Amino acid sequence: MSEQKTIQEIEQSLVDDFSLFETWEEKYEYIIDLGKKLSPLDAAFKIDEYKIKGCQSSVWIHSQVKDGKVYFEGDSDAVIVRGLVAMVILVLSGQTPKAIAEAPLSFIDAIGLRSHLAQTRSNGLSAMIKQMKLEASILGGQSPVNINEQP
Repeated sequence: MSEQKTIQEIEQSLVDDFSLFETWEEKYEYIIDLGKKLSPLDAAFKIDEYKIKGCQSSVWIHSQVKDGKVYFEGDSDAVIVRGLVAMVILVLSGQTPKAIAEAPLSFIDAIGLRSHLAQTRSNGLSAMIKQMKLEASILGGQSPVNINEQP
């Protein structure tokens, strides 16, 4: 069994993947493909309790702790946003609550994503990340005050 990659290693892998594409059209297609590979979220979690506030599209995130690590699953009703959900889940899921709460998620700026998203999408991405970090902190028994709010 292979050892779990760190958040930084997964981020670097994503940055490397994005560097293979020359245009933002190709990069958007890649994001959409990531979303298509996202496992379907059980309908039981597509309720307000799991809905991310601050997203223009509907986004649901469910989290749970197993063996001291936080696992996320999610979905969105928008194709591109589903890809963004998939990217963040890819990076954060399976990590410790502390690592998630402290992750700067520098891949977002490294691939130029924030500057290529509409302001409402960028705000929604930030809201999703903030909520995932908050949930990880709470599941890990940490004070939510310690989370790094700026992704």
